[in-house]
Amino acid sequence: MKKLILTIILTFFTISSVLADTWVSGYTRSDGTYVSGHYRSDANSYKSDNWSTKGNVNPYTGKSGTRTYGGTCTGYSLLNC
Repeated sequence: MKKLILTIILTFFTISSVLADTWVSGYTRSDGTYVSGHYRSDANSYKSDNWSTKGNVNPYTGKSGTRTYGGTCTGYSLLNC
């Protein structure tokens, strides 16, 4: 029974994580550069959960984030950086 409950919980979090991603169609910039279609994380008010932020990894490319944001970001305040 415990395994079933754990499986259900893990499935829920996996599905909700996938649903939080958005496909961005390819487009051409005004300077003529083509940008290929790609996934991005859904927009929200947090900067620390973006794939480009240091400490995070893009699940589609495996690329580690490199951006840092100003301010002191420690403990629970890390979500609001």
